[in-house]
Amino acid sequence: MSPLPEALRKLADLGGPVVMILIALSVIALALILVKLGQFLRLGVGRHGALEQALAAWDRGEAERATQAAAAAPSHLAALAVAALRAAPNPAQDAVRARLTGLAAARLARLSAGLRLLDSVAQVAPLLGLFGTVLGMIEAFQGLQAAGAAVDPSVLAGGIWVALLTTAVGLAVAMPASLILNWFDARIAREALMAERIIDTALCAGLGADG
Repeated sequence: MSPLPEALRKLADLGGPVVMILIALSVIALALILVKLGQFLRLGVGRHGALEQALAAWDRGEAERATQAAAAAPSHLAALAVAALRAAPNPAQDAVRARLTGLAAARLARLSAGLRLLDSVAQVAPLLGLFGTVLGMIEAFQGLQAAGAAVDPSVLAGGIWVALLTTAVGLAVAMPASLILNWFDARIAREALMAERIIDTALCAGLGADG
């Protein structure tokens, strides 16, 4: 047996069912993180170079060049940019903005899908670890009471550190999940700002152009 599965097995044996649940949560969180990273890479999250060029060309009045640059952008917001640039001359600007905002929201929702589960893991894991510690402490003190005067301090200490193990595992699962979740949220916020900028630039061309 390889070292990692063997270590996980020993950890589960020491911590009991709570640690096994935490290990399962960590596997779920890791799988979700890998899926989301693959999705972000596939959708071109953060690749705004071509879109920036398209918006700059639109501000200069180069409509055809702007539309072509937007269509070729390696970003999931490319379709939004093309739709916004083509719809810009429409006199019903409020209706166009509402429609484009809805399109942007739908695309951003794809990026947010699944992150609620990662957030749940980050919140539940430390609580579950603390729950395991409380159960372990109860068991340790029950053993202390049953031993009466013949208490072996080393046995008591062993029971306590095993109980605290579940809290450590819970924090080890929660902290990386929370940090990565914040990173995902920050990237999605940047995409939302870019989508808003696309809509604003398309409907108010020239306001951001250099004098």
